[in-house]
Amino acid sequence: MPRVKRGTKARARRKKIMKLARGMFGGRHSIYSQAQQAVGRALKYAFAGRKQKKRDYRSLWIVRVNAACRANGMPYSRFIHGLKMANIGLDRKSLAEMAVNDPPGFQNLVERVKTLAQQ
Repeated sequence: MPRVKRGTKARARRKKIMKLARGMFGGRHSIYSQAQQAVGRALKYAFAGRKQKKRDYRSLWIVRVNAACRANGMPYSRFIHGLKMANIGLDRKSLAEMAVNDPPGFQNLVERVKTLAQQ
């Protein structure tokens, strides 16, 4: 069997890690063993962060809708319940966008939910 020299594979692997570590502080961008640990940790946090981003945005939308609802004299939970009863299929993202950029339209929506709740 012929002899296998693994220099190119090892160099490519190290080069990939060092490329990902570019811009890091101290030895993390120049010392391979430190870079390996830092990049591994960074990739782990990046994976978790992509999941947390979805949660953070949803909670932001809820806060915005809640603030707009209370400004129009209705709690958030009653507003969402009223939307479901009225078969208005707007999600929280579009409701938050509406609350920020179109307050009269959002107020109209709250009034529709209020009239439905009084019946």
